[in-house]
Amino acid sequence: MADETLDELRRRREELRRIALEASESQHRRGKLSAWERVERLLDPGSFVELERFIEHRVTSFGMEGRRRSGDGVVTGFGSIDGRRVFVYSQDFSFMGGSLGEMHAKRICQVLDLALEVGAPVIGFHDSGGARIQEGVASLAGYGEIFMRNVAASGVIPQIAVIAGPTAGGATYSPALMDFIIMVRGISTMFVTGPRVVKEVTGEEVDEQGLGGADVHSTLSGVASLVLDSEEACFTAVRRLLGYLPQNNLGDPPIYEAVEPEVPSLEGIIPEDPRRSYDVRALISGVFDGGSFFEIQPAYAENVVVGFARLMGRSVGVIASQPRVMAGCMSIDSSDKVARFVATCDAFNIPIITFQDVPGYLPGLDQERGGIIRHGAKVIYAYAEATVPKITIILRKSYGGAYIALGSKHLGADIVYALPSAEIAVLGAEAAVEILYRRELAEDPSRRGELVDRYRREFLNPYQAARLGYIDDVIELNEIREKLIASLSALSGKRVRRYPGKKHGNMPV
Repeated sequence: MADETLDELRRRREELRRIALEASESQHRRGKLSAWERVERLLDPGSFVELERFIEHRVTSFGMEGRRRSGDGVVTGFGSIDGRRVFVYSQDFSFMGGSLGEMHAKRICQVLDLALEVGAPVIGFHDSGGARIQEGVASLAGYGEIFMRNVAASGVIPQIAVIAGPTAGGATYSPALMDFIIMVRGISTMFVTGPRVVKEVTGEEVDEQGLGGADVHSTLSGVASLVLDSEEACFTAVRRLLGYLPQNNLGDPPIYEAVEPEVPSLEGIIPEDPRRSYDVRALISGVFDGGSFFEIQPAYAENVVVGFARLMGRSVGVIASQPRVMAGCMSIDSSDKVARFVATCDAFNIPIITFQDVPGYLPGLDQERGGIIRHGAKVIYAYAEATVPKITIILRKSYGGAYIALGSKHLGADIVYALPSAEIAVLGAEAAVEILYRRELAEDPSRRGELVDRYRREFLNPYQAARLGYIDDVIELNEIREKLIASLSALSGKRVRRYPGKKHGNMPV
């Protein structure tokens, strides 16, 4: 009897190997990797342990009794990345298009439950046509169960979604509830309603990539955190991203060996003329550890730059106005980008460093009618709510409400530095002179240049704010790195407890 049971186990394992091989061949014909290959190539070699591998659906209608497969179209389990525990699930498009049914959802829910209980990151590979129609409401219930766990895990453990194929209908919302979405150019799509429905309802002609491809979600919608050109590049990105994050909200990110910045001197990066633009990424390269900056949403709302970096080997979140795009003005999209990133850093104990060079909010009908007030409020809320160490450096322009919103002392910044070139005011010199000296200019328009120069000299400098205690120190450009290192060291033990008894705020970011 013992031999028979052992033979049965071996037969079943051999069947699983055959399924995995056939799935690989099927996916390779589509130019994609299989669910098993994705897990194996992401994790440390030999570390993967699969869970519930023999599970099958229990549906008998619509001919489903003859369409069963062990695993029910998803691979789940745990392993390690750089020696750190992670949980994973990977949908198998070769079985019923990766559609989600009751047991398929059960496997994903078990992984999410274990990851939350253990306090370890979860990575999901999404490759699914959506709900399994043959299972009806049970399929929809499965999505609801997954969504509940995504919400429970939000801000507790890192959740990363890799879109490795189609993700349609309800399948899009689990990734949207996670912390980061990574897409692969050419094979990833995300949309709630497909091209056929769009055409029937609106008459608009569009293909899948044009409707919800990686380029759309990286540049227009802001859904994608990162877009890569291959699945292998995605694995590298996931591993690198996890290196900036803790295992959970009770821990701290890993510490690496410190590296000198790529740019030895910052001199000349910021032009003296406040009307001239520059690329703030050059400044970032000269402040943080060499090669450590990992930008998030690089092609979306490019008027602000956000990403992770390291300072003396420790993770920090970087938010920087980008003067070369829209002069660094804040907009609807950049507000959403900043607010979400601030909340992510705060949830996972990552200090926030903000570089201000912002002339205000982008004017225009589309911005006002699109809700810049509503979106801009998210930035204020995120900074005010964040309790991690917050340090702000005002580089040049810092005007109006944007000065307040982007990490000012009034919203809880611990330390604020300014360069001598900083201009902190309600308005820029030209606009302020038009209001303050309207009568003088009406009598003698030729005085405009003189009055602008006087206003800039007397009021557009950091010392007015410093006198009021809103600026801690005025520093030189090449002092930024050393000041940040010293400040973060001093703030490393920061602990804040706010609003006991409060259920939650009412400003989701």
